[in-house]
Amino acid sequence: MSSTESPSVPAASVLPRVAPVRVGEGERIRSVGLPGVTLSVRSRPPARAGLPAALFVHGLGGSSQNWSSLMAELDGVVDGEAVDLPGFGDSPPPDDGNYSVTGHARAVIRYLDACGRGPVHLFGNSLGGAVATRVAAVRPDLVRTLTLISPALPELRIQRTAVPTGLLGVPGIAALFTRLTREWTAEQRVRGVLGLCYGNPGQVSPEAFRHAVDELERRLQLPYFWDAMARSARGIVDAYTLGGQHGLWRQAERVLAPTLLIYGGRDQLVGFRMARKAARAFRDNRLLTLPEAGHVAMMEYPQVVAAAFRELLAEAREPGGAPDTGSAADAGS
Repeated sequence: MSSTESPSVPAASVLPRVAPVRVGEGERIRSVGLPGVTLSVRSRPPARAGLPAALFVHGLGGSSQNWSSLMAELDGVVDGEAVDLPGFGDSPPPDDGNYSVTGHARAVIRYLDACGRGPVHLFGNSLGGAVATRVAAVRPDLVRTLTLISPALPELRIQRTAVPTGLLGVPGIAALFTRLTREWTAEQRVRGVLGLCYGNPGQVSPEAFRHAVDELERRLQLPYFWDAMARSARGIVDAYTLGGQHGLWRQAERVLAPTLLIYGGRDQLVGFRMARKAARAFRDNRLLTLPEAGHVAMMEYPQVVAAAFRELLAEAREPGGAPDTGSAADAGS
């Protein structure tokens, strides 16, 4: 594994020059070269030595920045790192062009094997939740606990509001969407994304909105932006159709790590009804439902999510403690 550290690390030299990614206060970014893939990794210097390692995996269209608030809340609890999946954030596309759930999971596994930080407390949101589920199922040695926030696990009845995202995976749709929305400003696009992902978009501060616009403007300059989005969306759809031992729900049943499940009552992308199905599938789980949250609870309610993880951590540390399987806790705003 090779890596370099700096306040911000540009994408691979073969890519066009774009503005550097934003690095929040107390954060640093490094680029890690692995077989077939280069990953950008965001981290916070650990508050003290000996903290347990954690890895955060973002969702479709997201980046490691999605975890900045939660990582700050968990400062002093874990030694946290957030990865940009291949083709997202500041990570260039994978060499083989594989954006499937399995391809993304393979990149995460390669990183964990190379960095030697495992087993980690693994977090995943949306697409990252599906990726984290697969990692925990096939490599239980790498995962100490699993925290899934609105994981993109197969649904029989997809919400209508999630259909456009799924359609991005249909060949030609991304190019058509690009043509149809050519006149849209970055501000208009960000407002649409926030309206889809947040339970209450009005809680996004003007500063956070400006940062989101700047990041989208940066990404839109990357020639592979829509390709990464479309292929990753197709990867989710393909994962939904897999059966047998490779099916995500079957793999969820194989997860051994204590699991925290978090679902938002206003989620327009992952059905709230899936919370109970997930609680039945994961054998050692705790279920937290947030009625006012949307699809990105770690960004909307980082303090609540951090408190729930600390409880999971305390239970996992109890010697001989009985797992609180399938229990549910409700929290409002």
